[in-house]
Amino acid sequence: MFAALRMRANLPLLLGGAIVGLVLVVALFHPWLTPYGPEQMDMRNRLSLPSAAHPLGTDNFGRDLWTRIAHGSAISVSIALGAVGTAMVVGSLVGLLAGYFGGWIDHALMRLVDLFLGFPALILAMALVAVLGTGAFNVAIALAAVFWTEFARVVRATVLTEREREYVRAARALGATDARILFRHILPNSLGPIIVLTTLGIGTAIVAESGLSFLGFGVQPPAPTWGWTLAYGMRFLRTDPWLSTVAGLAIMLTVLGFNLLGDGLRDLLDPRGLVRRDLPRNVSEKAP
Repeated sequence: MFAALRMRANLPLLLGGAIVGLVLVVALFHPWLTPYGPEQMDMRNRLSLPSAAHPLGTDNFGRDLWTRIAHGSAISVSIALGAVGTAMVVGSLVGLLAGYFGGWIDHALMRLVDLFLGFPALILAMALVAVLGTGAFNVAIALAAVFWTEFARVVRATVLTEREREYVRAARALGATDARILFRHILPNSLGPIIVLTTLGIGTAIVAESGLSFLGFGVQPPAPTWGWTLAYGMRFLRTDPWLSTVAGLAIMLTVLGFNLLGDGLRDLLDPRGLVRRDLPRNVSEKAP
């Protein structure tokens, strides 16, 4: 009951969840939500203003911008989910091993993390894409190689605390193996920070993917990525600003939604948030 009331009082969680839900609906069902193909041209209506036929206008080839933005959402969201999902698995495993075993294992793994952190994130991603080649899969791998270090550091810090808890000592006294302690006891109690970092990381990955596409290192045309649409619209910024504006707004709203959702989940999962000031007044007065 208290969790439900705290969710209702958590405006960032509700607003972020609504935005993210809308983005996911568009990304999943875009073939049925758009009346045109992403590469369908109509030169008679090139660079047309927003209208009933084209809610967001058209580009210089007469392609419907709403269709391209909707199709681009599937590309950006899928790359971000793949990159952050891979980074979460790899980084969490590294953090678990480093935090639990300590010693030379911790030292070696953290020096590896420091090595990756020594490179600027976008430069490292660009270098990896240059080596692996462009394409959605390679971009996701490059971004995963950038983001896994954050998961490793956060999970390691959490495990360093959790491994000293009484339930870990009890499990060890009962003869539980290290693998069972790690994945059956410590990992479930470390999911809060992982979930929050994953949600926030998706927004960051969308910005990074759009930045790579903007610079020409992401998914290549004719794929209607948000970054490429933003970069291409810069050519017409003085005369037809809506070309870049709609792509920029799509990126901004999506990242805002994931960031709000992450902030809301952090407040919801934080044990220190279980204070009566987070609850409606009539509930806090009745609570013992």
